[in-house]
Amino acid sequence: MRKFFLLLAILIAIKTSAQKIYGTVFNAKGDLLPYSSITIKGTTTGASANNRARFAFNVTPGNYIIVCQHIGYTTQEKAITINTHDEEVVFILAEQKLVMKEVVVKSNGEDPAYQIIREAIKKRPGYFKQVNAFTCDLYAKDMIKLRHLPTKIFGRKIPDADRQEMMLDTLGVGIIYLSESVAKVAIQQPDKFKMQVVSSRVSGSSGFGFSFPTFISLYQNTVTIFAEQLNPRGFISPLADKAISFYKFKFLGSFWENGKEINSIRVIPRRDYEPLFSGIINITENDWRIHSFDLKLTKKSQLEIIDTLQITQFHVPVNDEVWRVKNQLLHFNFNKLGIDAIGNFVNVYTDYNVAAKFAKNYFDRVIIKYDTNVNKKPAAYWDSIRPVPLEKEEVKDYLVKDSLFERQKDSAISKTAIDSLKKKQGKVKVLDVFWSGISRTHYSKLHTYNWGVNSLLKNLEYNTAEGLVLNVGGYYEKNLPAARRLTVMPNIRYGFSNAHLNAWTDITLRSRDLELDKKIKREEWAFSAGKRVSQFNKESPITPLVNSISTLLYGDNFMKTYENYFVATGFTKRYESGLRFSIKALYEDRIPLNNTTKFTVFKSDSVDITPNYPYEKIATQFNRYQAVIVSTDISYKPGQQYVQFPYRKVAIGSKYPTFTLNYTRGLNGIFGSDVNFDKWKFNVANDNNFKLWGLLKYNVGVGGFLNNKTVYIQDYQHFNGNRSTLAAEYLNSFQLSSYYANSTTAKFYGMAHIEHHFNGLLTNKIPGFNQLNWNLVAGTNTFYINQLSNHVELFIGLENILKIFRVDFITAFENGGRRRTSAISIGFGGLLGGTINKVVNTDKTNGF
Repeated sequence: MRKFFLLLAILIAIKTSAQKIYGTVFNAKGDLLPYSSITIKGTTTGASANNRARFAFNVTPGNYIIVCQHIGYTTQEKAITINTHDEEVVFILAEQKLVMKEVVVKSNGEDPAYQIIREAIKKRPGYFKQVNAFTCDLYAKDMIKLRHLPTKIFGRKIPDADRQEMMLDTLGVGIIYLSESVAKVAIQQPDKFKMQVVSSRVSGSSGFGFSFPTFISLYQNTVTIFAEQLNPRGFISPLADKAISFYKFKFLGSFWENGKEINSIRVIPRRDYEPLFSGIINITENDWRIHSFDLKLTKKSQLEIIDTLQITQFHVPVNDEVWRVKNQLLHFNFNKLGIDAIGNFVNVYTDYNVAAKFAKNYFDRVIIKYDTNVNKKPAAYWDSIRPVPLEKEEVKDYLVKDSLFERQKDSAISKTAIDSLKKKQGKVKVLDVFWSGISRTHYSKLHTYNWGVNSLLKNLEYNTAEGLVLNVGGYYEKNLPAARRLTVMPNIRYGFSNAHLNAWTDITLRSRDLELDKKIKREEWAFSAGKRVSQFNKESPITPLVNSISTLLYGDNFMKTYENYFVATGFTKRYESGLRFSIKALYEDRIPLNNTTKFTVFKSDSVDITPNYPYEKIATQFNRYQAVIVSTDISYKPGQQYVQFPYRKVAIGSKYPTFTLNYTRGLNGIFGSDVNFDKWKFNVANDNNFKLWGLLKYNVGVGGFLNNKTVYIQDYQHFNGNRSTLAAEYLNSFQLSSYYANSTTAKFYGMAHIEHHFNGLLTNKIPGFNQLNWNLVAGTNTFYINQLSNHVELFIGLENILKIFRVDFITAFENGGRRRTSAISIGFGGLLGGTINKVVNTDKTNGF
């Protein structure tokens, strides 16, 4: 009974100490004013109205003055007394009446807005660095809604099951993502940042909302919004140092608020297809700080992925000297391929502390950290703290999706649920193995695992040593106790011309730490054994598809291979510091593999067939021998930063390069090994985004042989060449170089891959062409061994063609310019192409 009365007393105390101020914002015509800013005067406490112009927030009993703001309307204040009941407040805002103050018109007729902007530009660096360190609380609500989803995309029907899973209506309308987050943000000059996510909620999921971007600041010269994919160059602030060169400004008038004059200025881009904003920015008189703004980006702003993005901010005084962002709204539209979607991302900032002090090691490698129970808060918690009321469709979305999710979670291990998952997966169709492949999950209470068989037809290949080659590959994956994951990948390969059967298996065991605050020490054990076919260059610069096409159509059998019985094992460990260490050991019984067919589609091309070994470097086929090789790799990327979720950390990169050192030794006499050599290689690679000036990518390295007593062609230093029109891997290949002619055992060599992506710079100045959003790329690939063996190629090209393709014109000079060639190459590059290029090259081996 005592516990009951204690609980009742707590509930009464909570009820009487936290009332709610709620209401709606209209204009004088009775229209709703969505996303208005509501603030308790003299504080940063308040809320943002939602899309239906409704607002609500909790307060303790007392007397308050509530301030309501909306860009383009006169600020309104209302006094209110809170006792023991919630209070409703209705704001009716009049349109802002701007006053055209007296100005001195200069002889050149310059608009007075320019002088205001000049003053604001002078103040910009000071305001950006005004506060050395601060903290604030952040509430974020992100919503993405489909307004239309077609029945087909690229001719492929969207399954009804997928539409039902997204809970769309018959027209394809509905919310597809809804999340809320509450976080504590800490910032210290010049570049320290940390965000502690206290609570997070995603509709219909146990996932984590992602509160980003935390701040969008026009006090920076270049503004980054969301990910760099929207525009890697960023967008030029209307208050940037050279803003007047990029923008036109028009003085609309001024208004008064709390005894302070505010200047309203229209921002107009001087040129289309520059990364520029348009809209309204309000600047205070005399101190020339940002009061508020409503700015827009479009395709003419070089905006990628989405069609329009509107950014609205209100700034309020934290004290007599410092103003900070109070509310921020990002509204975007997307309409492509018949998919029509909108999104509203609302941020509300409160409780600024602009004199924050941090412990010595407060800012560490983890810049975003989610608390252990971040997604465990009940709905009542969110109803009590939410400063932006949910709209009716959002309430329904949470109610329906969360209920369904809980029901599925409760029954996840039941026999009925398992049977349902199996049924949804459908029956195994044997014919699928020929084209689409088979990918399945075996559901069980205790022994769930994944398995699959790769497509047979997609993995067919042709070469002159084996003829038509059938590859049968599969996989088995299972999660084991102690956060371990086992992967087994069996492979069978059969050549119809030489009638050779090869079979091998790759086994990988990965593990990672689970403890929330433990530093990352991820480990991987790998084991492979069997008989296989390998390229002489273990980096496999020629893909089977390219080689098959070039051989059949042109008689160019560039890929050179050999067979080998092998056993390989390796261990890799990655540390949170950005250090990665691996050691590998390989035994190979290397067997020559000679041509057995000269078949080509056009018989005249068969005369171009070359021997199945690097004939440019060795005169005859090698004799069978054995090799035992041990290799160690150490790579380090300083300054690696992380997002820490409960029980896992995700690396998000670093501004510093990656340094990699490799040492490889061929051991003589062990298990009959015939090799005896020592070689090393050191690489430095990074991407440097210079914003408006583009993105620089580089990969430079040096290396050589310390000992080359007995080195066979497989163990030479090879420079990844390319003889195909299809571009080889960028930043790791020489597009017009031979595959093996320059392979070496020299004591020293150097190489460099450098390319600069202009990302719209220069090409956006060409009328008509700038609408295509194709971007210039230029650079060089070069290596140097000695005066008789060197290669330099220069290239210039266009990327982001159809968001996928890249076309380069390349000129190469070999051996001091004694041989010159030129060609055009086609590859993947741009918004989507860059991702495709990474996927294409993911499966390449880098050692054994």
